Amino acid sequence: MSEFAAEVIDIREESRVAGRQRWQMALDRTEFMAGDVGVLEAVARSGARLVVPVLGVVLDAGEVWHLVEKPLAAGTAVTGRVGVSVE
Repeated sequence: MSEFAAEVIDIREESRVAGRQRWQMALDRTEFMAGDVGVLEAVARSGARLVVPVLGVVLDAGEVWHLVEKPLAAGTAVTGRVGVSVE
């Protein structure tokens, strides 16, 4: 397992099918590579711990995009954990 600190720098909608959305998030740094899965963790202003599963990784014009079902806002500090699954 690999762990790193990063910040969300951009989000974009990947798809919307039958009312379900998938998003792509770019981070200022990452240790995820194509084929990796894992989680991104953040702390909300309320103090609640947020855990966002990373379902995959896409490379687009040299930029790494993390596939998620619920995005975090740009500027959010995260801890990434590669190879970890949410139970």
